[in-house]
Amino acid sequence: MTDAPDILSPEYDADPYPFYKVLRDEFPVMWHEGTQAFVISRYEDVAGAFRNPQISSRNYEWQTEPVHGRTILQMEGKEHSSYRGIVNPIFRGSYLEQSIVPAITTAARQQIGEFLADGEVDLCKRFSTYYPIGVIVQLLDLPMEDVPQFYEWYTMIMDFVSNITGDEEKNRRGMAARVEMGEYLMPKIAERRANPGDDLLTAMVTKEFDGVQMSDDDIRGFCSLLLTAGGETTEKAITLTMRNLLDNPEQMAEVRADRQLIGPAFAETLRFTGPVQMIMRHTDEDVEFSGGTVAAGHTLELLLGAANRDPEAFDEPDRFNIHRSDMEFDKAFTAAADHTAFALGRHFCVGSMLARAELTVAMDALLDAMDDIAYADGYEQEETGVYTRGLTSLPLTFTPNPDFVAG
Repeated sequence: MTDAPDILSPEYDADPYPFYKVLRDEFPVMWHEGTQAFVISRYEDVAGAFRNPQISSRNYEWQTEPVHGRTILQMEGKEHSSYRGIVNPIFRGSYLEQSIVPAITTAARQQIGEFLADGEVDLCKRFSTYYPIGVIVQLLDLPMEDVPQFYEWYTMIMDFVSNITGDEEKNRRGMAARVEMGEYLMPKIAERRANPGDDLLTAMVTKEFDGVQMSDDDIRGFCSLLLTAGGETTEKAITLTMRNLLDNPEQMAEVRADRQLIGPAFAETLRFTGPVQMIMRHTDEDVEFSGGTVAAGHTLELLLGAANRDPEAFDEPDRFNIHRSDMEFDKAFTAAADHTAFALGRHFCVGSMLARAELTVAMDALLDAMDDIAYADGYEQEETGVYTRGLTSLPLTFTPNPDFVAG
């Protein structure tokens, strides 16, 4: 029998995908001593856990509440539905299309204009790192010169949230970011209550659902959550989608010719190399999985990356395929998605449509601006991360399109 994989080992961090197969086949419900949690890896178990009322998001009481405050992530029942009812319309439908997409488009094209003439770019360092943070700052109608500060807070908070090893310095920095960001945001929220504008911060201040409104601290916490959840997913997804298309030139050519395929390319990237590889949950009662039972009161580490490569759920799961027949791409950004990258069920990611809009606009603009995209000479790919995962760099060469309009 193969030894149980250690999800904190350097080998796992370097390439978890072979270990995912071992976990699914031989250790589908595995106690991991280092993180004091049960690791769940099969698709049926991961997908089922998100929909199981015996499993809750109480883990966020210790995982995110100290750094964000209490947020929609850990709410249940009427409270959850009320707060979701407030924020859902902001990230969907007409508000998304009329208010958010134009701002995203401007942000993407302006940033591309800064490196277009060079004919080369590290897409991680000069585009994807700051683009989603800049979008959020712009949507909140806050000063764009503060983007570097928001990126610093985002990094510190994300390190806290993904700190499955309990590093004390990461925890300290995350808590410091909460204080600093709160001191920055609270006066802005108060000012927006006194003088409403036409922005995301005003929308959160003024909207209500079923008689419920968000408090100032609710809004501060949601801004913190939006910064990390929205920034982390989009930052890594842009470069991973570009990489996956470059590694599959025929599919890249198809996407270039038909930009409606950007959505399926993003959805397949979420399945194939998702930016979020793990989501935690809590067992409120004893729960049976295909590989065993987990008693009440334990943390679950749901391996999205393993579930999304499960051959019981997806045909040829280790192949990137934007035309796969076992995913309904029109549902890929809804709670009925086939993949698990945004979770499923009642806690399906409220920002999934925003993430799709950000990536679609970015990829469309990048393909408009850059012809003949190729890896820079000598580039060796390096992915890293256990909780979230992405490329450390993506140096590219390209031919600038002289007709591209930047901003």
